[in-house]
Amino acid sequence: MEKSIDSFDILDFIEKRENIEIKEIETYSPLTLAYIGDAVYELIIRTLVVAKGNKQVNKLHKESSSLVKASTQADMIENIKEILTEDEEVIFKRGRNAKSFSKAKNATMSEYRQATGFEALIGYLYLSKKSDRMIEIINYGLDKILK
Repeated sequence: MEKSIDSFDILDFIEKRENIEIKEIETYSPLTLAYIGDAVYELIIRTLVVAKGNKQVNKLHKESSSLVKASTQADMIENIKEILTEDEEVIFKRGRNAKSFSKAKNATMSEYRQATGFEALIGYLYLSKKSDRMIEIINYGLDKILK
């Protein structure tokens, strides 16, 4: 991994602002983890896209959309499986196997389930304050799919 993320932790800010502490993350439903993981992953991708330079918003959207769609997330999880810990694999599988009543517009059910597992893993790492590991996993996956 190139560099560590430690300058500003959004979760710490929210906990301090609201005087709360997020705990017992293991008890959260996999779809709840995927819900927050989807937002966190999209924010990371949008930040990476914007960091490349100022562009028209529609071009930014097109580039980030291609990286956050379910089929790309399914590719990401396939590429990162080899570096997941046992605990991370359990979280992914819980997310993948969760019974959702919706489906992505432009993805197969298999891709959608894989993507949900990936998002659950990202959500779990985020809420567990394992930002370095989350970034390591995302970097590894992006390096593999962008080659």
